[in-house]
Amino acid sequence: MEREELLSMNANPLVRELGKLPEEWRRQDLLDVIERRGITNIRFRYPGSDGRLKELKLPVNSRCHVERLLAEGERVDGSSLFKGMIDQAAGDLYVIPVYKTAFPDPFAENALSIYCRFYDKSGKPAAITPDNVLARANERFRKKTGLELLAFGEVEYYLIYDDERRLFPPKPQATYHESAPFVKRQEVTDEIMLTVAQITGHVKYTHSEVGNISEVRSEQPELDGKHMEQHEVEFLPAPIEDAARYVVLCKWVIRNVAMKHGLNATFAPKLDEGDAGSGLHFHLACRKNGKSLMTDAKGNLSATGKKMIAGLLDFSPSLTAFGNTVPSAYLRLVPNQEAPTKVCWSETNRCALVRVPLGWQNVSNMAMRENPAQEEPFTMEENLQTVEFRVPDGSADVYMLLAGLCAAVEKGVTGKNSLQAVNRLHVVGNIFRNETLMKKLKSLPASCRESAMALEKARGQYEKDGVFPREVIDFAINRLLAHDDEHMNDELAKLSNKDRLREARKIMYKFLHIM
Repeated sequence: MEREELLSMNANPLVRELGKLPEEWRRQDLLDVIERRGITNIRFRYPGSDGRLKELKLPVNSRCHVERLLAEGERVDGSSLFKGMIDQAAGDLYVIPVYKTAFPDPFAENALSIYCRFYDKSGKPAAITPDNVLARANERFRKKTGLELLAFGEVEYYLIYDDERRLFPPKPQATYHESAPFVKRQEVTDEIMLTVAQITGHVKYTHSEVGNISEVRSEQPELDGKHMEQHEVEFLPAPIEDAARYVVLCKWVIRNVAMKHGLNATFAPKLDEGDAGSGLHFHLACRKNGKSLMTDAKGNLSATGKKMIAGLLDFSPSLTAFGNTVPSAYLRLVPNQEAPTKVCWSETNRCALVRVPLGWQNVSNMAMRENPAQEEPFTMEENLQTVEFRVPDGSADVYMLLAGLCAAVEKGVTGKNSLQAVNRLHVVGNIFRNETLMKKLKSLPASCRESAMALEKARGQYEKDGVFPREVIDFAINRLLAHDDEHMNDELAKLSNKDRLREARKIMYKFLHIM
């Protein structure tokens, strides 16, 4: 795509204002924006150990003051941002602005927000923080494979609101890609889509999802008598470190837009039995020198693509430690709910742990058939084939998960026996209808404790070359063990249907506002 095309229709308003792509922005560009727009305050933003976006509010005192902030960043208490990983005695960190991430803050007047990276007292990237764990994993992946790893997330969430109108009620579990009037909060989801698009420039689309839950009965006031409506934001492929930032920003935007309209929003993995949970699926693709390696000459999934899957399947039990961090996550990973329970892969099959979705291979210009007046064909430069990792949910520790995916794909791509391994785990059709196959396939962890044990067993693969510091792995394991859910499924199974549902809802609602 020509440079002029990238600039002229870019969703990010600063791209059009500066006439430069984000990667080209310099300190002077941001100073010009601050002066021209009359910016009165700057917001430094960065992720904490709870996965949420944090902020430091900085008034614009003078040009010299702003220039120093843009050049040298500011100091923060890392021991509070990363409790359990950083000791109070050595807690200071620097937050350093990344110019390409700047955006006019949609929720603060006359403010410019900038995403930051963490640095330590020596002026180097802080080893223990999530952004730098992912950066090291990505750097090792590039060195070991010679490839670039792209990713994008599918962020699913529920809006929670008073169901006052009762007009055009939707059918249960039947609102996938539904439109108004059967979904009710289009003005909210439209604002979410446009806001995230302007901040990231990488939104693919948004749509209503399967789930809708009417007249919730709960002891929690924020849920009792409410309606829940599920939606999704999906991104375009991006370098994996950018993909992590986009998801964190997206969840921040969703919550803020919902609050602006007097609604609640939740990324909880599961909200009721039989109703769709909220996944956080990630698509992955490899390329070299700007060219995709995901398909062969015939348009089929390439050997590289299959090796990637082999690595994902191999690491999948321990990856749940980063992608499924609360007990309710394991009430989502149940049969026949379009959520994986077994270690396997398939094409276009949403029951599989890894899915190979349609990727416009061996087809082109289909719209010309329906639009005969269109005479000039479209030439697609980009290969859109991906592989989709379907295990994670809204409780995922995004940076740690994507760092783990880097490690998994690296092992798969470089492994000598990856192709043989992946061929053994290929399945066709609904695996839950094949009892013999179900018995042969390895199961995913069924609780936080089992995930913790899987990570403990595999920790050497993550800690290799110092990519994951020992403290980070310890933190992830202890976070899981703290839930003490070893006997959760056994205890629920002993109850009558009515009592089981009541107790399961307590577990689900407890984690309404995670990550």
